[in-house]
Amino acid sequence: MSTPHGTAPAGADPDRIDPAVWRMGATLVVGALAVVFDTTVVSVALGDLGKEFDAPPATIQWVSTGYLLAVFVTIPLAAWAQSRCGGRRLWIAALGGFLLGSVLSALAWNAASLIVFRVVQGLAGGIMMPLTATLLMQAAKGRHPGKVMAIITVPTALGPILGPVLGGLVLHLADWRWMFFVNIPFCLAGSWLARRNLPDDRPEPGGPRVRLDVVGLLLFCPGVTALVYALSRIEGSAGLTGAGVLVPLLGGLALVGGFTVRSLTRTGHALVDLRLFRHRGVASSGTLLFLGGIALYGPMMLLPLYFQQVRGEDALGAGLLLIPQGVGALLARGLAGRYMDRVGPRPVAVTAFAFVAVATVPFAFVTAGTGEPLLMAALFVRGVALGAAMIAPMGAAYVGLPHQEIPDAGVLTRIAQQVGGSVGIAVLAVVLQHGSLGAHGANALADAFDRAFWWSVALTALAVPLCLLLPGRPGPRPLAEKTRTGTAVEA
Repeated sequence: MSTPHGTAPAGADPDRIDPAVWRMGATLVVGALAVVFDTTVVSVALGDLGKEFDAPPATIQWVSTGYLLAVFVTIPLAAWAQSRCGGRRLWIAALGGFLLGSVLSALAWNAASLIVFRVVQGLAGGIMMPLTATLLMQAAKGRHPGKVMAIITVPTALGPILGPVLGGLVLHLADWRWMFFVNIPFCLAGSWLARRNLPDDRPEPGGPRVRLDVVGLLLFCPGVTALVYALSRIEGSAGLTGAGVLVPLLGGLALVGGFTVRSLTRTGHALVDLRLFRHRGVASSGTLLFLGGIALYGPMMLLPLYFQQVRGEDALGAGLLLIPQGVGALLARGLAGRYMDRVGPRPVAVTAFAFVAVATVPFAFVTAGTGEPLLMAALFVRGVALGAAMIAPMGAAYVGLPHQEIPDAGVLTRIAQQVGGSVGIAVLAVVLQHGSLGAHGANALADAFDRAFWWSVALTALAVPLCLLLPGRPGPRPLAEKTRTGTAVEA
C-alpha cells in the first residue's frame, strides 16, 4: 500500500520504489512513445516524402525543422502550464493535441499542409517531454533518481531501436500516411491510462495563481527558436557567414541574452528560473546534457547516412543495422540507475562518457568495406554507454531540489539536451559537407565520414572531465527513511 507524498510505509524496504510511482511511470512511457517513435520514424522518410509531394529537399526538410522549432516554443511553457492546469490535465491535453496533429499529418495533401500539421505535433510534444520527467520526479519526491530516470528514458532507448525499423517497414509495406496513423493507439492508450493512474493535482479554486511571464516569453521562445533555426540552416548555407545563418544567430543570441539578464534579476516568477543554476547539480547536469545531446544526436544523423551513402543500404537496411545501439541503450537503463543511486552520478557519468568516446573511435576509421561485425559490436557498446551517459546527469539535476523547483529543472535540462542536439547535428553536418566536396567514389566519401566521426569523438571526450563536477556518492538517508519496522535502525 502506498502512502502520501511517495514515502515508504513503516515496515517497507526504503530502497524500493512505491508501486504507485511504477504505475505512473508506465503510464507516462506509453504516451511518450508516440512522440519518440514519430520523431525517429519521420527522420528516415524525408526522401520518400519529397518524392510523394514533388518537393525539393530545401522544402521537405521543414517537415523535421518545423517540428523541432515548435517543440522549442512550448518547452519553456511546460512549468507555467502545469502550475495553472495541474500535471494530469496538462498531460492529457498535450497527448490529445499530439493525436490531433498525427491525424492531420496523415491526411496532409501537400508539403505545406504536412509542415503545418507537424508544427501542431511539435507544440504538443514540447509540453510532453519535460512534463514526463517532472511528474515522475515529483511523485518519487526526489528519491532514487537513478531508478526513476531509468523509467523515463525507456522511450529514448526504444526510439532508436524500433523507430527507424518501423519507418522502413511502413515505407516498404504501406502508404506513408501510416507513419502517422501508428501514433493513434499510443495516444488513445496513454490518455486512458493517464485518467486511471495519474493523480488529480489541479490547483485549488481560488488559490494563488502563477502569472505568465509574458516579456520573458517574448524574449526566450523567439530567441531559442532563432538559434535552432540558424543552426539548422548551416548545412545548406555558406557556413556561419551566410545571411540566412548569421542574422537569426545574432538575433537569437541577443534575445536569449536579454532573457538571461531578466530572469536572474526578476523578483517574481520567471518563465524559466535560471537562478536554479546556483545548484551545483543543475548547472553541471545542464552542461553535460548539452554535450550529451551532441554525442547522441550528431552521430544519429551520421550513422544512417554512412550506411546509406557509403554502403548502399536502403532506409530499412540502415534502421536494422542501428538496432545494436538501441538494444545496448535499453539494457543499460536498469544497471545505470541502480549504480547511480548506490555510488552517485559522478562515477557513472565519467565511465559512460569515456566509453561513448571510445566506442565511436572505430567509426573514425571506417571504409566502404569495413566488416559489419566490428561496427555492430561498437554500436552495442556505444548504446550501453549512451544509455548510462544520459541517465546520470538527468538524475543529478533533481538531487536536493524542493518540489516546486522540479518543473523548472525539467525544462532547463530538456532545453540543454535539445540545443546540444541541434549544435551537434549542425557542426557534424558542416564537417561532413566540407569533407565530401569533390569526393568521388565510396572510399573518398568514407574519408569525409571519418573526419566527422573524429569531431564527434573529440566533442564527447570534452564531457569526461566535466563529469567530475556532478554530485558524488549520495549522503545517508534521513532517519525516517531508515525505519523498516517502525523503529529506527542504526546506519
